[in-house]
Amino acid sequence: MTTALVLIDLMPRIIALPVAPYSGDEVLKRCLELADAFRAQGRPVVQVRVERPNVAEQPPGSDFAPGVVRGGDVVVVKRSIGAFATTDLDARLRELGVGTVVLGGLVTTMGVESTARAASDLGYEVEFVADAMSGLAADEHDFAVTRTFPRFGRVTATRDYL
Repeated sequence: MTTALVLIDLMPRIIALPVAPYSGDEVLKRCLELADAFRAQGRPVVQVRVERPNVAEQPPGSDFAPGVVRGGDVVVVKRSIGAFATTDLDARLRELGVGTVVLGGLVTTMGVESTARAASDLGYEVEFVADAMSGLAADEHDFAVTRTFPRFGRVTATRDYL
């Protein structure tokens, strides 16, 4: 079984939100470093972004931020908060022999947490890179990474993977 990095909603309009305790740009930088490290080891990198359902046109800034997606990355477009419910992510991970998902991205208590809960329900081992994600408020993020996420898996920092 292999380990995949799954990065959530690294899109300009979400990176620009007033997130805390880390800025969207800080999260993006750490996620890009993690993705490079995973690619260098031949491990899968999954890039997930959201599209609003039932709208004629997505809001500006709804594509991936520049430099996020590289050749060989798995790209998933979701139409829900979490990355599993409205996508083929589970099937794609299983095809790659993934048993562990390492999560980062935006925002901690929305897309990241929803994806983590579904991943756990589907039998994946889950790891969280606490400084490669950020919340809509610092206290929400801190509660998730210190109280909620340890119940689902291991919580680490970017430096543990670099």
